[in-house]
Amino acid sequence: MARRARLLRWALTFYPPYLGAGIRVRQISADFRLVRVKMVLSWYNRNYVRTQFGGSLYSMTDPFFMLMLMENLGRDYIVWDKAARIDFVAPGKGTVYADFRIDEALLETIRARTAEGEKYLPELPVEVRDGDGGLVATVHKTLYVRLKPRARE
Repeated sequence: MARRARLLRWALTFYPPYLGAGIRVRQISADFRLVRVKMVLSWYNRNYVRTQFGGSLYSMTDPFFMLMLMENLGRDYIVWDKAARIDFVAPGKGTVYADFRIDEALLETIRARTAEGEKYLPELPVEVRDGDGGLVATVHKTLYVRLKPRARE
């Protein structure tokens, strides 16, 4: 699994939307339970008032919970991003960071809530922080998770 994590990190490094927005995946743990991302402030992701563009702040948080759940739950599950909400707290005036974490308790809850084929919609928050640790934004990701029909039998 460590090799998959390294390969995904490398692929995301050269993923054009991330490359163009200045988003860098700093770490993907071997068990896919921790992902660290950063985004530097530059001319191509700066808005009119010279702070991080809100769309770029959201982009840096977009696929990670989905990818982490897919890797941890396996091929028997359908995992999709369903919705997201971002709360802007302070302007991003420099490099910003986001750490994504999932734990065994979340995975057990998902397995229990989907065991009979029901969909489950966990809402997972992630904070975007500046270099001093100040809160810039909170993103609330809602995911759609369901056990595939062939795995229910």
